[in-house]
Amino acid sequence: MGSSVELADDVAWIVLGRTDDGVAAALLDAEGAETERHPIAASALSAWVAERERTAAPRWVWHDAPQWYPALLAAGVRVARCHDLRLCHAILRASALVEDDAPVREPSGWDAAPHVATPEQAATLFDLDEGSTPAGPPADLDEAVAEFARQRSAVVGSSDASRLRLLVAAESAGALVAEELRAAGLPWDESEHDRILVETLGERPVGGGQPSRLAAAAARVRDALGDPAASLDSQPKLLRSLHRVGVLVESTSRWELAEQQHPVIEPLLEYKKLSRLLSANGWAWLEEWVSDGRFRPVYIPGGVVTGRWASSGGGALQLPRQLREAVRADPGWKLVVADVAQLEPRVLAAMSSDTVLAAAARGRDLYAGIVDSGAVATRQEAKIALLGAMYGATTGESGRLVPRLRRAYPRAMGLVDDAARIGEDGGDVSTWLGRTSPPPSEVWAGAQSRATEAEASGADETRARRWARDRGRFTRNFVVQGTAAEWALAWLADLRARLYELPPLPEEHASGRSGPVFGRRPHLAFFLHDEVIVHAPESLAETAAQAVTDAAAAAGRLLFGDFPVDFRLDVHITDTASKT
Repeated sequence: MGSSVELADDVAWIVLGRTDDGVAAALLDAEGAETERHPIAASALSAWVAERERTAAPRWVWHDAPQWYPALLAAGVRVARCHDLRLCHAILRASALVEDDAPVREPSGWDAAPHVATPEQAATLFDLDEGSTPAGPPADLDEAVAEFARQRSAVVGSSDASRLRLLVAAESAGALVAEELRAAGLPWDESEHDRILVETLGERPVGGGQPSRLAAAAARVRDALGDPAASLDSQPKLLRSLHRVGVLVESTSRWELAEQQHPVIEPLLEYKKLSRLLSANGWAWLEEWVSDGRFRPVYIPGGVVTGRWASSGGGALQLPRQLREAVRADPGWKLVVADVAQLEPRVLAAMSSDTVLAAAARGRDLYAGIVDSGAVATRQEAKIALLGAMYGATTGESGRLVPRLRRAYPRAMGLVDDAARIGEDGGDVSTWLGRTSPPPSEVWAGAQSRATEAEASGADETRARRWARDRGRFTRNFVVQGTAAEWALAWLADLRARLYELPPLPEEHASGRSGPVFGRRPHLAFFLHDEVIVHAPESLAETAAQAVTDAAAAAGRLLFGDFPVDFRLDVHITDTASKT
């Protein structure tokens, strides 16, 4: 069963799925026609995939990457390409580029949320004879083959097949990267993390309770409130205590509190900051999420409607600046830390073909370029105005400055203004490659309809206008943030391939904590929207840094062709990820 089977030269796709007897593979040619099937013993699957990857380099098709790829990686098997049916279904069923009557739009089990494997499950996902099938989309081979056919048909019959092909390929590459990031882990110095916590919070109390600095801040807050029993961790109770001393805030948000003048404000802000560190990334977090010098978060590709990633536990997308000093390369290795300057405004320039805005960004800080153009007077004004335009701010400084940008950059501002109008009217918008915004809810549509009726009240009309503006702000940002997410996926996919082409270290210099696939090679270790961290042997750090830059340029060309926009990177080769 399995490893001795020869593959025909025309195999382009291999669909993996479950059968009544275990696992099987369906081999498809370049046109998607099935040519043969092979049953595979679960224990032999990793070796079977490794051999096919080496000899045929197909694109692997599976129902959900988190249920297949972790065990392959644990066995030392990396695949170059895949098609993730769950992620691609979510895109295609909603895309405005897909025909309205395409079968992929019909409700099905493929609409299910992803299964998120625990670290204990990841190494045993192919023990298919034991336990039940995890929740999520169908894992059955026949179901996978049929869904793949529906998806191919949807793309071929769409109004822009080339864009959709690129989008589903990028999304699927992201699925691979997410599992590889978890397998390799982010190098983490547990002793340094503990030092930061002790320095910031005080010694870890034995037997529970608050660290000394946090307890002292709490005491100062209660003194200022004149209430030694005040509850600081319950927002309703804290609000009542604040109101009693004349601090008439509606929430305990940092921004609202900072606008108040009262002796309680400074210690309360300090308490909230320290409490957040303890609860989100304190000693309990360290024990749960860091093991053997690696932080292994769970990434959820496409977890946000715009296509941005989310995370499930660990807080990978909210890594506190003060803890970045704990992100440390292994001995003999380096971190290549790179982030994109003003990613979304640059994407907006390319999407709208606004050559004037692109020129302001070329080879420099985009906000400084806007100042040099004469549109606004200061860099801060440029930032406020441009972010206001993309996020729909209409009051204050943004409201005053955005009209200047409309005059200076009419194409870019016209694109987001049009997206907002479409959203306000209840329409949908799409990203550059074809991810489409979700439709408004029935409640939203009902409110708009009621506001047009003869007996509508003033409150009905006010509510409808407010909700329309809210949706307009959402669609205004959707097109830009979603396209920036697509650029980031292209960046990751290209960089992933470039890094793997670099020569591996000798076995004796391997970093075993990064796993069997990545212990000898430069590899991606962290991703956050517009930032990557690569963990690289010191001898290859400069080469890896160049790969990061080259991949960014390639991603721009892939999405926007020869449009003259650059994606400026801030790249550092360092021992820690600290930005101080």
